[in-house]
Amino acid sequence: MNLRQIEVFRAVMSTGSITHAARLLHVSQPGVSRLIRHLELQLGVSLFVRSSGRLVATPEAYTLEAEVEKVYRGVRHVQDVAANLRFGAHATLRVLASANTALELVPRTIARVMQQFPNAQIAFEALPTREIVKLLVAEEADLAISSAPLDHPVLDVREFGQWRLWCALPPGHALLAARRFDLSAALRERLVLYSPEAPQSRVIDGWLSERNIHRRRGVEVRSGYAACAMAAHGAGVAFVDDLSARAFRPEGLALVALPRAPRFPILRVSNIHRPLSTLGQRFMALAAEELRAIQARPLGPRASAV
Repeated sequence: MNLRQIEVFRAVMSTGSITHAARLLHVSQPGVSRLIRHLELQLGVSLFVRSSGRLVATPEAYTLEAEVEKVYRGVRHVQDVAANLRFGAHATLRVLASANTALELVPRTIARVMQQFPNAQIAFEALPTREIVKLLVAEEADLAISSAPLDHPVLDVREFGQWRLWCALPPGHALLAARRFDLSAALRERLVLYSPEAPQSRVIDGWLSERNIHRRRGVEVRSGYAACAMAAHGAGVAFVDDLSARAFRPEGLALVALPRAPRFPILRVSNIHRPLSTLGQRFMALAAEELRAIQARPLGPRASAV
C-alpha cells in the first residue's frame, strides 16, 4: 500500500461511504471507487461489501485498519516534525561550556531559547577545554561557548565577546584603604593561583616577572568562581574573570577594576562538518545578546591601579 491508498482507505472506513470519503478528500467519487477496487485486487481480499444499499467493511478491512492507523499516526508525526524544522520546535541541541560561561551566560541563554522553542530539548554540560574539543570533533555535541582558546582544524571558532581580569579581595582588606589601588602590593600578597594552562596564570606570571616579585603561593584553583570564594573568605588575593565575579556576587567580596587589564575572547565554537540547526543559530544569537546584558551591569568599584 502506498500513502495515497492508505489515505483513501482510511477515509472510507471513517465515513462509511464512498461518497462521503470523496467529499472529505475533495476528489471524485469514481476515483475513490477505482482506488478501493485496485487495492482489493492488490491484496486479494474484499474490503467492503454492499448490504441493503450500505457499504459494510469486512473483518479483513478492520484488521487492515488497525495497522493503517499506526502508519497514519507515524506519517502525521513526520509531517509535524518537518513543518516545525524551520522553527526548531522539536529540535534537540547539545551545548558545552567552559567553567565561567557555564555559571550565568549559558544558563540565561538556554532559558531564552526555551521560551522561544518550548518543545525543544537541550542537553548542557560544563567541561574542561580538552573535553569540549574532543566532543565537538567527534560530532557528539552541537556547539560550545568557551572563554579559553580552542584549536582544531575541524572547529569553526568565532569571537563574539571578551572577558577581562578584576582583582578580588575580602571587604576591609588593607589594600582597599589606599587612594589608588596598588597592583604591585597586591601581587606581594598571598595569591590564589590557577593551574598552569589557565589564561589567568599566564597573566599573573607576567606581572610578577615584570615587577621582579617573588610568588607567594597560596591555594591553587581551576576556576574563577573558586578563586572568588577563596578571596571572599580571606584565603588570598585573587585575579578573576568578570564572568565568574558577576556570577558570584556575594556581599562579602570586594572587586577592583584594573586599568589596562588584559582581555580575552569569548568564543562560539561548532564543527565545520556539522552545520548549526535553526535552533543552534538562534542559541548563538541569543548568547551574544545575553553577554552584552550581563556585562552592562555594574560589577564593583572602578578603582585605578598603580
